[in-house]
Order: sequence, then structure tokens, then C-alpha cells
Amino acid sequence: MSQPHQHLSPDAIYPFDARGVAKRFRHAAIFGALDTLMSGETMRFANDHDPLPLLAQIAQRYGERVSIEYRQREPGAIVIDFRVD
Repeated sequence: MSQPHQHLSPDAIYPFDARGVAKRFRHAAIFGALDTLMSGETMRFANDHDPLPLLAQIAQRYGERVSIEYRQREPGAIVIDFRVD
């Protein structure tokens, strides 16, 4: 019998650096990562630009289930926490 998937981050924050993902795959990869998070877990997202269209898509797809908090918002250095409630 297989064991259930165990999340290993002690602080329940998982890094996701979008800069290393090909542009054509980014949104699908981000949604896939968000879909795997459990309640109380956070994906810390890093990017080189402010992803406003992505944020609108996340709000539409997940509603209030995913909260969005900027941790850093400077040109070329964006860090956002996506927390699943």
C-alpha cells in the first residue's frame, strides 16, 4: 500500500521561482503547484515582473481560497506569497 504524500517544509512555505520556467508553461506550472497545496500552506512565488494578469486568473480560479500577499515589489524582483486557506 502506498503512503500518502507528505509535505516536508517545516514552515509550510514552498518556493516557486517562475524565472526558471519557460514562459509558455508558467501559468500551467503555477496552477499545478497551487492545486497541490493543502490548507495552511504557502507558495512563495518569485518573478522578474509583476504578474497582474496571473493574479486576476488566480482570483477568478480560486476565489477567497487563495490569499495573495506581496513580500517584495521592486522592478525586476517580485516575491508574492500565495496561501491556501
